[in-house]
Amino acid sequence: MSTRAPSPAPTWSGRRQSRAAEVFRTTVVPLLLVIVTPPAVVLFWIACTYLDGSLLRLLTAEGLAALVDHFPRPSLAAIEIIVAFAVFELGLLKLLPGKTYDGPVTPTGNQPRYKLNGILAWVVSHGAFLGASYGLGWFSPAIVFDHFGELLITLSASCFLFCWFLYFKGIHAPSTTDAGASGNVVMDYFWGVELHPTLFGVNLKQLFNCRISMMGWSLTVISFAARQRLDIGHVSTSMLVCSVLLVAYLFKFFYWESGYFTSLDIMHDRFGYYICWGVISWVPGVYSITAQYLVKHPRELGTPLTIGLLALGFGAIWINYAADAQRQRVRATGGQTTVWGKPPELIHAEYTTADGKTHKSLLLVSGYWGIARHFHYVPELTLALAWSLPAGFSHFLPYFYLMFLTILLTDRAGRDDQRCRTKYGPFWEEYCKKVPYKIVPGVY
Repeated sequence: MSTRAPSPAPTWSGRRQSRAAEVFRTTVVPLLLVIVTPPAVVLFWIACTYLDGSLLRLLTAEGLAALVDHFPRPSLAAIEIIVAFAVFELGLLKLLPGKTYDGPVTPTGNQPRYKLNGILAWVVSHGAFLGASYGLGWFSPAIVFDHFGELLITLSASCFLFCWFLYFKGIHAPSTTDAGASGNVVMDYFWGVELHPTLFGVNLKQLFNCRISMMGWSLTVISFAARQRLDIGHVSTSMLVCSVLLVAYLFKFFYWESGYFTSLDIMHDRFGYYICWGVISWVPGVYSITAQYLVKHPRELGTPLTIGLLALGFGAIWINYAADAQRQRVRATGGQTTVWGKPPELIHAEYTTADGKTHKSLLLVSGYWGIARHFHYVPELTLALAWSLPAGFSHFLPYFYLMFLTILLTDRAGRDDQRCRTKYGPFWEEYCKKVPYKIVPGVY
């Protein structure tokens, strides 16, 4: 007979604490983020544009005056820019040639489909922007910077409303059986109801996450560099390093677009405020914060430092791509390939979807994936550091994205681990024994 004492029944106090923690996680935190993040994006813009990049000056009388005098409002020009760009990217997604890619099977057995024409869309988008501005003179190449405050507030307000449309659509007209509401309106609005919503045959995650957000991020940085060139007559080496690394990283993103469809954002995060508002409003306002700061704060780095930062950034881009490519290649070939010149070490895992079907998957235990379970986050953070360092150390704001990304990826690694543990069970436990660290070996 076992001598182990039975676990005590949860007390009323324990149940109350557990309930309070659940309410905090699913209601209080999401509600705070929905309330805080829209004004935060605008405050960053005001600090960059009117307060010399200082967040502390927002707390002074000067900062209050800047808020009153320069708080942006939606404008017809901003609406025209947003609508024209969104329609243009939708047209490229639908009309440019590209092969069909079947994404991973969802928990309920659905398989989303995507059109892979990202590289061609990238070339056409950047060519059209540069040709229409510099070649034809239809608008200034600095158009995004010149209307940035209006664009941010217009994007934020319109996407805030669009997320309500997504919420009601998910409840009343879901695109697939992967939809489902929890009954908590705050959490369902924040997290989303649908996993893969479509509208008129368009995959909204691909359109918003990839073609509007990531393509827009790249063009935003180019517009910032153009504004600096118009202001001082040339592009500073600090802006050159930042913008070149950012645009190269985003070109890599579209080259690797099919890999993105196997990421946590696409496979498991639902399409609500967290993703939709995030990619449309938070990305341009925060992810481009260093380039935005550098417009008004040009610095000349000197040749050795310029080359060194570019080398660090391009090295990080390559390692990040190589790590993702390793896993893709192994799964695409069923393991019949090499990793660092050797046959890959694999765990042949199985998992069952909600429809009762059993599927097989390969967990790669060698190469970059034998160093840490999410080692590819290390070069991504290194790259963010490489394009932030040109801003110097006078202010914290240019490094806000790096801090945010560190928190985001640390949280994502934990969530992904929990999801994989639930999905793969003992196979994931075996993987964790062989690769014990999540991101940085010996640290975390």
